[in-house]
Amino acid sequence: MTYKAITLVKRPETELTNDLLKVIDFSKPTPTDGEMLIKLSHLSLDPAMRGWMSADEKSYIPPVKLGDVMRASGIGEVVESKNENFPIGTRVMGLMGLTEYALSDGKGLNKIPKELPADAILSVIALPGITAYHGVFEVLKPEKGQTLIVTAAAGSVGSLVGQMAKNLGLTVIGVAGSEEKCQWLTEELGFDYALNYKDSNFEEQLSNAAQNGIDLFFENTGGVAQGPIFNAMNPHGRIAVCGLIAEYNKTEASPGPSWIGIIKKRLTIQGFTMPDHFHRINEYGQALGEMLEKGELKYRTHVLEGLESAPKGLNLLFNGENKGKLIIAL
Repeated sequence: MTYKAITLVKRPETELTNDLLKVIDFSKPTPTDGEMLIKLSHLSLDPAMRGWMSADEKSYIPPVKLGDVMRASGIGEVVESKNENFPIGTRVMGLMGLTEYALSDGKGLNKIPKELPADAILSVIALPGITAYHGVFEVLKPEKGQTLIVTAAAGSVGSLVGQMAKNLGLTVIGVAGSEEKCQWLTEELGFDYALNYKDSNFEEQLSNAAQNGIDLFFENTGGVAQGPIFNAMNPHGRIAVCGLIAEYNKTEASPGPSWIGIIKKRLTIQGFTMPDHFHRINEYGQALGEMLEKGELKYRTHVLEGLESAPKGLNLLFNGENKGKLIIAL
């Protein structure tokens, strides 16, 4: 019996092109002692995958090797097992790759309840949720009454960041790339303001929304919005740099904010990535599950069907056409 997986066969230079990934047929493996075979049901597409395709050995996580199955988070069920800790029928989540089946010894996998919907897990409890949670509570450390702004606010991470901040009593400004996304942020998620960075009067809108300045900035994108937001920061403000999706497809980095401004405003700026904090996944997952159960977090998903839809899905992330957490249903 065979199954399909997607391998990385070429590294991107700038844009993500169709020749980077290749669908391959593999023979289904048989688990040996300590191993198990997992049948994937859902896969997650995340902006971090663009970085994993690069050749940068000095990044926070080693790049995917050419010819290897492309790294990705997913949910699946154990269908064959020689690992007593993961009997047949166990539902698991982890970095199993863009594949229909995965062989594992259980390292890096987390057991998840069967009753939880896959879309809730991948949208809230998986990488987007733990990223948002860590950035808000461990990096920005918000206080009631402050003003927080988040870029890529309609994305899987940004939408959760804004809701967490609202639940803590902050004024929340979201920055997105379409009127539809801005309406969703204010009308459905309860953001105080939602600004379209593509509008010609974006800076004027930002000034009106942040009349008392910005205390906390959750940066997901880089690009044209970064400069005006940085200039609006209050003294002693804090900035969490989580992603720069506007920069990933460039060969040369765009100029960043002035270090003079950092000194004058005594800003704290911290970049973070979640592999440093994977040991806290269970802790964060529990907190996120409780928020979800209380109805404190809403989400929406953009579901694609079939493994072969992965390359198209990745491009949706980078042209901003996805509406919600990108998930592949197998």
